[in-house]
Formats: sequence, C-alpha cells, structure tokens
Amino acid sequence: ALLTNYSMGTKVTPYNDKSISKKEQVATMFDKIAGSYDFLNHLLSLGIDILWRKKAVNILRPLKPKSILDVATGTGDFAIESLSLNPERVIGIDISKEMINVGISKIEKKGYQDRIFLEQGDGENIAYDNDSFDAITIGFGVRNFEDVPKGLSDMFRVLKKDGMLVVLEFSKPAKFPIKQIYTFYFNMVLPVIGKVFSDDNSAYTYLPESVEAFPDGDDFLELMMEQGFVETTCRPLLFGIASIYTGKK
Repeated sequence: ALLTNYSMGTKVTPYNDKSISKKEQVATMFDKIAGSYDFLNHLLSLGIDILWRKKAVNILRPLKPKSILDVATGTGDFAIESLSLNPERVIGIDISKEMINVGISKIEKKGYQDRIFLEQGDGENIAYDNDSFDAITIGFGVRNFEDVPKGLSDMFRVLKKDGMLVVLEFSKPAKFPIKQIYTFYFNMVLPVIGKVFSDDNSAYTYLPESVEAFPDGDDFLELMMEQGFVETTCRPLLFGIASIYTGKK
C-alpha cells in the first residue's frame, strides 16, 4: 500500500544529522526562523498565502464548527483566520516553542486570547481525547510530519463524527510553463531570499525538497482514505502550486 511506502520511504530532513529525528530537526529549524517567519512567508508567497487560508477556512463555513484544532499552527495565522467562522474556541498546536511564542504575542496584540489558545504539541501525538473537535485545519504542515499516515490517523481520532479536516499544502504543478517557473523560483530564488532574511540556510532549501518528496494530489487523498476519511476532495490552487484537501469523519 501507498501508506507503508510513504511512512517507510526516504525522509527529507532540514539538516543532515542522522542522530536526531526529523521531528526534532523540524522543531529546531522553526525555532531558528520564528522571528522572520511571518515576514518571509508573505514575501515569498507574494501575500497569496493569506488568500489561500481564507479560501480554506471558507470551506468550513457550512459546518459552523464550534471547536477547531489548528495543527502545526506556527505563528497562528490559520487559527486567526478561522475566527471568521465564529467558533467558541480555537486551539493551535505546534512542535516549535518559538513559533508558538511569536503566535501568542500576535494573538494578544489583536485581543483574541480568550478565543485562541496556542500550545506546544505534536500533530502525530495529539494530547486531546477522541471526538474532541468539529473541524481540524493544517496549513503547510503535513509535509513536515515524520510519519504522515500517523498524523492523519491521529487527526481522524480527535475529530468528531461528521467533522472535517482541511489541509492546505504545496503541490507540484505539472503544466508548462508554470512547472518550470515554479521549479526555478522554489529551487533558485527562494533559498537565496531565505538566506538573506533568516538565520538558517537549511530552512529554505528544505522547503523545495520537502515539497518534492510530498505525496500530493490523488496520492494524498489515498493516504487520507486509508486513515478512514470519507468524501475526500482536492482543490488545486493557482495552477496547482498548492492544493486544499478535505475529508470527513
């Protein structure tokens, strides 16, 4: 099955350090770049990431979720965007302590601290009971999982029946000339800008490598279905540069 191939397959990691797990490497990387992350994110995506998040959150509107879990929340952008759904509470978890700290101060500045709660936590071992959330969001975080099927299975576990998972993730455009422009930008331009503005050279070379290794499109839908998700969909964004995946429990 695809599932075993992917979880056993080659792991793309930020650093060439065999002595620590991918999870620890990802946490270290995000701790290092936390201070410049928001700025770089919007710069490198030309602000399109903001529109993509809005689009992803809008899919949840008919569901009227009261409790939302944002996995790999980073500095909390997805969690903040999901307040437009008027939930009672949004919990954001991330393995990087520094990203959470940046997110908490951002949320306090906006006065959202009574509705959004950010905490350090692992998307593959979620510290919440079964059937806890009406909806789960994850933006640009699944490809950083050490074991994608395990992460999907844990998100499925904490979702309530009829709850929905919404995944926003980079994908690989296939059509000329978008594919060529995208490849050039991702492999040549992005690492250079990343190097100039962040303290970590590896972070922005890891990004294209992790996208390349990620099972996108139908492959990802298959992984979701193997974990029990139903009514799965994939909506490509901007010529397939990113995709929004959804699935229900």
